[in-house]
Amino acid sequence: MNNIEFAYPWVLGFLIIVPILWAWYFARFSQRKAQVNLPTQRFATSVKPTGKLLLMHGLFITKTIAAGLIIIAIARPQSSSSWQNVKAEGIDIVLAMDISGSMLARDLEPNRLEAAKEVAINFIEKRVNDRIGLVIYAGEAYTQSPLTTDHSVIKNLMGDLQNGMVEDGTAIGVGLATAINRLKESEAKSKIVVLLTDGTNNAGDIPPLTAAEIARKFGVKVYTIAVGTNGMAPMPMQLPNGEITYKNQKVSIDEITLEKIAKQTNGKHFRATDNESLEGIYAQIDELEKTEIDVKEFRKRNEQFYPWAMAAAILLLLEFLLQKTLLRSITN
Repeated sequence: MNNIEFAYPWVLGFLIIVPILWAWYFARFSQRKAQVNLPTQRFATSVKPTGKLLLMHGLFITKTIAAGLIIIAIARPQSSSSWQNVKAEGIDIVLAMDISGSMLARDLEPNRLEAAKEVAINFIEKRVNDRIGLVIYAGEAYTQSPLTTDHSVIKNLMGDLQNGMVEDGTAIGVGLATAINRLKESEAKSKIVVLLTDGTNNAGDIPPLTAAEIARKFGVKVYTIAVGTNGMAPMPMQLPNGEITYKNQKVSIDEITLEKIAKQTNGKHFRATDNESLEGIYAQIDELEKTEIDVKEFRKRNEQFYPWAMAAAILLLLEFLLQKTLLRSITN
């Protein structure tokens, strides 16, 4: 009955007739009992209803149950199965991640790079209908993954990112240009780059604003994220013996250029000063770039009143046969 629906559910209200008939029948039967004076109580206890008398009561119950089954059949029980045809117009997104040495600063927990990776993975999990690619950059840029719908691959690659995978520095222009290169052949309705950095452009041969102009020509929207607290932050420094220590240094982020990149490409610029604000930024981008899904639902119904009608017919036939055979002498 889990998948059963009724075409005329209001008809089921007539089922109340069944218990009403039972109450009327047994009340009427008790009033019609013969009053017989018996000589002793012992004799009275020896008098028991006969099997035919019990069957006679059973005839009435059988007829009322059959009536209930007929009511259910008239209500037209139907089994339904449904399925959806989902048409998704996905968005192509490339995450351009800065993995330079300054991303190890501990003004975010446990550091900027690990915080950015965690939030980016959560963002990827929400974009179920989109193709996503990954570009990393520091002093130079590399494509870690082209656009793909296999998000498990992207999440694994994101989780493995670490400083030192590429030459150190901050080549924002090259990182952005590499991301655009992954999108220029895309036919998606929306092409997005999420560019995350914590510094200023100090490497590479492509100025950031030149890369932004290329993005605009290819219809690529760039969301820029500046990561780092305002003022001072504990930055990593390598000692002569190779050990890493941390020393508070002034945070230097070229937000003016990042804002120009976002404005030039119809994107938006954000500043993340802690883990919570970074999570909020990715949540905003997620809301701004929602994938439109065209869902068509199909439903198929199958009539299921036949078993109910058949059960009622069998009960009525049984009642008729008993009435004309075993109980003929009582009912006539």
